[in-house]
Amino acid sequence: MKRKVLTAAVFFWMCLIFWFSAQPADESSNMSLSVGKIVGEIFVPDYDKWTEKEQEAFAERIDYPVRKAAHATEYACFAVLLMGMYQSYGLAGRRQIIASFLSAAAYAATDEFHQLFVPGRGCRVTDVLIDSLGAAAGILIFLTVSFLLARPAHRRKETENVVLGKNKNTYNSKFPAYYT
Repeated sequence: MKRKVLTAAVFFWMCLIFWFSAQPADESSNMSLSVGKIVGEIFVPDYDKWTEKEQEAFAERIDYPVRKAAHATEYACFAVLLMGMYQSYGLAGRRQIIASFLSAAAYAATDEFHQLFVPGRGCRVTDVLIDSLGAAAGILIFLTVSFLLARPAHRRKETENVVLGKNKNTYNSKFPAYYT
């Protein structure tokens, strides 16, 4: 069940990325400008007191970073989903990391190629690199969260073994006199 859900989530995310990339340039620009305005409302003091022209200028000024952050973020999420999916199929360690990264990077390249056929859009190698960096960040996030979630269980088991004297490599087994 977990495998099917994760696989479906990966394909859903691929479709979402494809849909974003299929937006003509003017629609894509309007979408990122609206995100720029939301950023202004949230992070800029007194943004709501600015004139419409000043708000528009601010949104245009941060348009490029908003677009690139969106690229990195969508591929970070994609890589997290890929890591989970590949793990559900039994891949672990380096193979899981390599498969997830190469899958995300390959999809980024095909996505940029797809944009050649969208009005006003183009294929940029820098976008593939940004997408790939986003995927690498997503993999690091997945690994960090996995480590943090697994660590307490490992520590509990280690502590239990020390208390019960089951672990031969612990302080308890080397100095049994201190624990009697």
